[in-house]
Amino acid sequence: MSSWTRATVIRVQRAAHGVLDIELVADKASPLPEAAAGAHLDVRLPNGLIRQYSIHRYNAAVNSYSIGVGLSEPSRGGSAFIHERLQAGDVVELGAARNNFPIKPGASTYLFVAGGIGITPILSMVRWCDANNKPWRLLYCVRSRARAAYIEHLPRSGIVTLHVDDEQAGHPNLHDFIRDAGADDQLYCCGPAPLMDAVRATAEHYLPAQHVHFELFSVAHLCAKPEGEEASFIIELARSGRELTVPGTSSVLDVLEQAGVMVPFSCREGLCRTCECSVLDGEVDHRDYVLGDAERDANNVMLVCVSRAKSKKLTLDL
Repeated sequence: MSSWTRATVIRVQRAAHGVLDIELVADKASPLPEAAAGAHLDVRLPNGLIRQYSIHRYNAAVNSYSIGVGLSEPSRGGSAFIHERLQAGDVVELGAARNNFPIKPGASTYLFVAGGIGITPILSMVRWCDANNKPWRLLYCVRSRARAAYIEHLPRSGIVTLHVDDEQAGHPNLHDFIRDAGADDQLYCCGPAPLMDAVRATAEHYLPAQHVHFELFSVAHLCAKPEGEEASFIIELARSGRELTVPGTSSVLDVLEQAGVMVPFSCREGLCRTCECSVLDGEVDHRDYVLGDAERDANNVMLVCVSRAKSKKLTLDL
């Protein structure tokens, strides 16, 4: 089970139109580990909702993380609560920082494409480049200048190109931005699905696939429903010997919840690893977006919110 750290909101301020900057300070008795560039964390809000937000700054001097929160349209409740009700002095709980979007050292130049609130993980990476004297370029795409959060906080050590939809005709010129990339450059992108799709389609002409990285906040645009009906399978809970059937219409997480077996979860889309469980036996049909190839091949963990079984039975360490 995930451990949680209590933290106090010490600052809520407007970073741009529709974006709030939040600084969260934990008690000094519960030191926050340094968050690597690209990391995110689960935040349990006072209303009980759990949401993931990228950490754009870690401040060891005051034991704090800073996050940026865009107002989703429509909101599922988390961003609306933060924008309408969260204030300095409120107490939240923080899960452990995790990094599914790590920056790889050793590139000659780092290329970043950010769209809207996608600037938050990119900002931490740009700061890493600045601190480590790494050349970098950023293409920052926003609907209007009023929505360009943190632009005044970007270090001056790199090259920033701002594309403003309501000032410039057409789409961002991704070919011009990417085409001069060197063979060992790395490209990182976070933003709306159409932007990431366009970056993926453009980058394949200039960079190896393993040099192009994306941070996903939603996978709805990627998910195609499987043809035919999903097969049912059995899960065995090793600690009790209990067996449960997972029908084709339910996830492992759904079945566990219905059986009163509580496991931590958050995104329910295979994006955050909160619901990761150890697998003791059986073959997993991995459908998440965060496990690496080596982890999938090892077949000893699964994300129970989306993954299923290739074998007739899975034994979980629950």
